[in-house]
Amino acid sequence: MNYQEAISYLEGLKIFGIRLGLTRIERLLELLGRPQDRYRTVHVTGTNGKGSVSAMVEGALRRSGIHTGFYSSPHLVSYTERIRVDGQNISEQDFAAGMTVIREKIDLMLAEGAECPTQFEVLTALGFYYFAKCQVEYAVIEVGLGGTLDSTNVITPEVSVITNVTMEHADKLGGTLQSIAENKAGIIKDGVPVVTAAKGEPLSVIRAVAEEKSADIFVAGEDFSSKFISCDGCVQQLEFSSELLGIDHQPYELHLLGVHQVENSAVALMTLRLLHNIDARLTMETVTEALRLVSWPARFERLDFGAQTVIVDGAHNPAGMRALRSSLDAIFPAEERVLLLGILKDKDIDAMLHILLRPNDTVVVTVPQSERADSAADLLRRVAPAVQHVEAFEANKEALDRALELANGEKLLVIAGSLYLVGGVREMLLQRKG
Repeated sequence: MNYQEAISYLEGLKIFGIRLGLTRIERLLELLGRPQDRYRTVHVTGTNGKGSVSAMVEGALRRSGIHTGFYSSPHLVSYTERIRVDGQNISEQDFAAGMTVIREKIDLMLAEGAECPTQFEVLTALGFYYFAKCQVEYAVIEVGLGGTLDSTNVITPEVSVITNVTMEHADKLGGTLQSIAENKAGIIKDGVPVVTAAKGEPLSVIRAVAEEKSADIFVAGEDFSSKFISCDGCVQQLEFSSELLGIDHQPYELHLLGVHQVENSAVALMTLRLLHNIDARLTMETVTEALRLVSWPARFERLDFGAQTVIVDGAHNPAGMRALRSSLDAIFPAEERVLLLGILKDKDIDAMLHILLRPNDTVVVTVPQSERADSAADLLRRVAPAVQHVEAFEANKEALDRALELANGEKLLVIAGSLYLVGGVREMLLQRKG
């Protein structure tokens, strides 16, 4: 297969939808020679923050001279973004070559009478296969959905990370906060340390599972923490402390913006401290260098466009919107705002808007590139009572043009909502910047 044929094959697998379970992925990986067992891993789940934490951990490993893989989802523009080695996306040629091998194994599965793997399972297998082919030393693996039955949950990592647990994907994960926490705690393995920023009932669930599996647990706010010192709008100044580790107010800089990144970076630092115990190449010097450089697209990402300041954030649930609003209020408290929004119709739209919007905001609504998108007309109807001015455009390009016109270099432009929107709009901005 060439790249386009590989993408067409992947798109065809969407008909199987989301089917949680490990039977298909385990058989597929068995036919591939269990590539996931050929390198060390860090496994990361959570409702919000798992991508940022994964990026920080992978960046620090790489900065320490360690040969790394990174598997994440979803992508913003191209499937190749999901599979990275040493910070570089898999090439289209390697993507197609890997998909050719995997399709042959799927044909064997079908001949055995097995179910066809889902799209996410195939991408997971491709990531594991490619990392083994590249002979990476460590791979940071981000969970797709939940934990227990997610297709990534076929690894035994060096550290399991659970960033936080809130009500997201409840329809697929049991319907309650407890069941969601139980699903995320499903990545905990016997004797493997756990780092988490979970609180309340979810933390109790995670503690119980960790105890059952004799896994040491390290909890944000109890065993370690980070403190915000200042932010100049481009870099945050923070301090990490852990009485457990004998560390008191250790300063570091973080390129990632947003108040939520304070706790995320603490989780990453604790994880890296545990990894240091098994790999001396990880030092505080290389870790702090990495945190000063690491980026994570569309997560409170600042993209200045001439005189126009733009924040791009894929806040796609109430917890994400709460983090976005807090960060905007903390870093850009006085600026008037123009918001370009697009949200999926299966989200808690009204709660998200209530959290994000201020009465003096100007809003442009548009449609994410997904069959699950809420219409521009419906989103306009929901937004209108809350703000001074709102306009709707079906086409993302027209919406971006109008939002830039309304901001005019004088107001802060915030592009937020579904990653199916912000990925494409972010690409438009980058093309305009050249």
